[in-house]
Amino acid sequence: MSNRCPIGVQVETEYLHTQSRPNREQFAFAYHITIRNDGDTGVKLLTRHWLIFDGDKHREEVQGEGVVGEQPYILPGNSYSYTSGCILTTPVGCMQGSYRMVDDHGEEFDAPVALFSLQVPGVVN
Repeated sequence: MSNRCPIGVQVETEYLHTQSRPNREQFAFAYHITIRNDGDTGVKLLTRHWLIFDGDKHREEVQGEGVVGEQPYILPGNSYSYTSGCILTTPVGCMQGSYRMVDDHGEEFDAPVALFSLQVPGVVN
């Protein structure tokens, strides 16, 4: 396998107004993830690792098997999408992380997820 990661990750975020309680410092966000296999061999997602920061720079680390209860196998040229979420104590925060993957040859590697922001609409210009 080359040094270039064959996995692309696209993220879209959404503020969940109806699930948030700003007066209790609970701001709910969904993140919609699409994991794309741009390589030439199938890959299986083994684990996830997230770093979640609120606007006060408090950090939460989340690690575990798979995503939303699944360890998807993604064929070359295909993608897998899921939605998950988190609750912050501030109206602004961010996340970044990685997925531990294994390809059809048994080689494990990390697919990075670039830093993305979580923010209540209208809070940041």
